[in-house]
Amino acid sequence: MNHVKFPNTVQKLIRSYRLRSNCLSLVFGAASIVGSAIWDADLKSVVAGEPTWGRFLNAAQQTEVKLPREWAPDKNIAWTSEIEGYGQSTPIVADDQVVVTSTSGENKDNYHVTSFNLADGKKRWQVDLTNPSPFKNSPMVSRAAPSAIATSNGFVAFFEGGVLAAISADGKTTWEKNLVEQYGPIEARHGLAASLEANDKHVFVWVERSDDPYVLAIDPKTGDEVWKAAGVGATSWASPRLISVGDSQHLVCSASGKIIGINPANGERLWSFDGVSNNTSCTPMPAGNGRFLIGASDGRGETTAGVAAASNGLIEITPKDDGSFDVGYKWQAKKATSSFGSPVVAGDTAAIVNRAGVLYRLDLETGERVSVDRTSAGGIWATPLVAGDLIYLFGYKGTTSVISLTDGEEVAENRCWEADAEESRFGSGKVLYAAAPASPYLLIRRGDRLYAIK
Repeated sequence: MNHVKFPNTVQKLIRSYRLRSNCLSLVFGAASIVGSAIWDADLKSVVAGEPTWGRFLNAAQQTEVKLPREWAPDKNIAWTSEIEGYGQSTPIVADDQVVVTSTSGENKDNYHVTSFNLADGKKRWQVDLTNPSPFKNSPMVSRAAPSAIATSNGFVAFFEGGVLAAISADGKTTWEKNLVEQYGPIEARHGLAASLEANDKHVFVWVERSDDPYVLAIDPKTGDEVWKAAGVGATSWASPRLISVGDSQHLVCSASGKIIGINPANGERLWSFDGVSNNTSCTPMPAGNGRFLIGASDGRGETTAGVAAASNGLIEITPKDDGSFDVGYKWQAKKATSSFGSPVVAGDTAAIVNRAGVLYRLDLETGERVSVDRTSAGGIWATPLVAGDLIYLFGYKGTTSVISLTDGEEVAENRCWEADAEESRFGSGKVLYAAAPASPYLLIRRGDRLYAIK
């Protein structure tokens, strides 16, 4: 078993994490985005001595990492690199490299896993894979949306067409699985978007397809199936999330009208909660032991538009004496609704951003409104990032608002590229999908380009 020695900054963050909550991790990522443990033993990042962003963590949480506050196309951008094709996943940072996924071809014929040097953005390696489920490449379907994950052996990448592959830190494919060949066709409204999750033994893959959805536990070293369980059975573009409950963990999956908890050891369904609606996009966000924030939207395609606010809130999982669990809201929002970005813990508040870029902050214990502010970011597809007394809102059209958590003031309005007419069209053009801290940079992922901000 490999053990990683973390630098002093990360050790401080871990201490902070343990004091604040047993289930918040160090990091956040479209969609978006939190593992309930930090780089678990067998799935620790492949690098010692460097801060890493080892998985999709569609969450923001308080950290002591100092991030840049101001940037512009001609200011504070250390490097930028072109990504082949187009993708919507979060950058993964490990082994002094940044790994992203993307797809290309008229029918998303090809998938790509590409590594760039963290220091200068130069391409290190690229692995090209064939899509077993070609589908028209358009803004109306997911395009390399699931984020990869770093393991002790390198990286595991998953694509919505059904490709699952492990790649070493030097870019060699160690195993590859065709989930379509093994489990049947993958058909889902607008495609899949669920990123990978992991604990100390398994990588979890959630395939919420239209018929016979499923969740897999995979051995990251061999690619072998450990267990296979039924999915939720409803529309979802969220990701599975491990939530600490007492001394154990539940793998929580959220889909329209239902949230379920799975035992990550054997795939047993532990509980199901259906007192929710419009929760298709937001990933459950750890907010203390046995607690998570859930987001819901009045966005496109929701069948109960206008009632989403009540489904935004804090959910508690309470163990019972007979081994079962009570699951329900501790509080529900009155007016705040989410967009594609999930609610996040920001100090002693829950931060929720609606489709118009309005930031609501609600007391984390009671749900009472603390503040409401309109921001320059507009609608967000990436989940916000909290760093110290600041919260970063990554508008999908390219504007990042930096907001003070102390007084609610917008301290900076930033862009990596100049605004143009393309950005006015939903889901097309230059869309900001994700951000990740990677000392000494803040990384921003556009569909076709990666930016390192200093």
